[in-house]
Amino acid sequence: MQTRSMKSNRTFFRSASIYLLFLLLIVTPISVFAEDQESVAALRHMGKAFTSIAKKASPAVVSLKAEIDASRDASTSREWPFDDDLFEFFFGPRSPRQRTPRSQPRQSVTTMGSGFIISEDGYILTNNHMVEDAKKVKIELADSRKFDAEIIGTDPESDIAVVKIEAENLPYLELANSDELEVGEWVLAIGNPLSLSHTVTAGIVSAKGRSVGLANFESFIQTDAAINRGNSGGPLLNLDGRVVGINTAIVGATGNIGIGFAIPINMVKYVYKQLREGGSVERGYMGIQFEELSPGVATSLGLNKDTKGVTIVDVVEGSAAADAQLQQYDVIVELNGEPIESGNEFLNHVAMLKPGTKVNLVIMRDGKRKPVTIQLGKRPPTEELYGTLKPETTEELGFTVRDLSDELAERFGYENKKGVIVMEVDPGSQAAEKGISPGTLIEEVNRKPISNTRQFNDEIKKAKKNGGALLLVDLPNGYRKIVFIDFSE
Repeated sequence: MQTRSMKSNRTFFRSASIYLLFLLLIVTPISVFAEDQESVAALRHMGKAFTSIAKKASPAVVSLKAEIDASRDASTSREWPFDDDLFEFFFGPRSPRQRTPRSQPRQSVTTMGSGFIISEDGYILTNNHMVEDAKKVKIELADSRKFDAEIIGTDPESDIAVVKIEAENLPYLELANSDELEVGEWVLAIGNPLSLSHTVTAGIVSAKGRSVGLANFESFIQTDAAINRGNSGGPLLNLDGRVVGINTAIVGATGNIGIGFAIPINMVKYVYKQLREGGSVERGYMGIQFEELSPGVATSLGLNKDTKGVTIVDVVEGSAAADAQLQQYDVIVELNGEPIESGNEFLNHVAMLKPGTKVNLVIMRDGKRKPVTIQLGKRPPTEELYGTLKPETTEELGFTVRDLSDELAERFGYENKKGVIVMEVDPGSQAAEKGISPGTLIEEVNRKPISNTRQFNDEIKKAKKNGGALLLVDLPNGYRKIVFIDFSE
């Protein structure tokens, strides 16, 4: 009986297994098919969302052409520490001053890009590098209407500009809160890349708060939404169809490698308001030179190596920082109750406050926390603040320089070095003939070490009296050489 029962059980389980297997063979394809259909439906839904955003936003995106006087001097020309081919791929032709010897005639050039309307009476946002020093700016709408535009104001330090056309009841885009944007969100870029009007590309936000050395104030949104030459000045949109940024550049060795950058719209709002009201931007200023706190410096100052903040390197005499008795080697760890995560973030926060604003700091001095209240002054012009070369000095040297930032040092392999980096070189100058090129690091002038543009300018002025400057330089190819600039030529 027991044997018969066991056989019966085995027969039952065998039959049940076969039945279950049969059900699985039938149900699994149906299940997989259903999942595939759901995925396709989700993709269709996303595609329709993109289509809806593009239809609503495109009429407010404009094509922009600017006629620029190529005779402008190098002190006001765009700074770009890369070769001409890469510059032209993203921003259009460089001026003849930067491409041809001085002996050749200089002519106007036309740059082409994008912009977008933000009010029904014709205010338009774009990039400063699209319209800076332009003699004429022309705008073409999606419906083919063309207008001459007035430049309301430009801000080279953030690469933002405002222009206006005389028209009414125009389509316009609403501005979002870019602080709410999160990494991984879908975004759309609309513009006129390679003169292909109203091209739409999609991608995600790859990162936030990027600084890549294109402007003095940066907190770029990084995106893999394709941004090519002609996209500059166009909008970056969220899935609500609101603007989260101004498309500005794509950085890479060649072609579109998927690293695009957009200025966050909250930064733009601050600049736009001031440009519209007064044509220029005023920014808060403490009057300190600072560096982002590194673990090594933190430890040497008696702090935990993981402490974040900025270390004061120097205090400008007569500045707000001097009045508040801030000192060299003080470490600023909080600004208005918020911890300081990076030097670039700190710089941007201060610059987006108006002169006269009182701010509360927490500093670390001798290992102890100390609260400090400081009333911001007005940020001086860039020429005064950084000791930017005067036009006549630039003409004699044949190149422009800027301070060596951490980003530029990393990009060109100058970590742990000091000096100033060459930004642009006049092809007709003796500097170019002697091998100085964009990206060259100048470490010494007449055997005097330099660490910023102010020191560089001081030494150049002394060198002018002696008829020439002996420069110790590091070239981008890794070689070091000595170059003599003869001011008597």
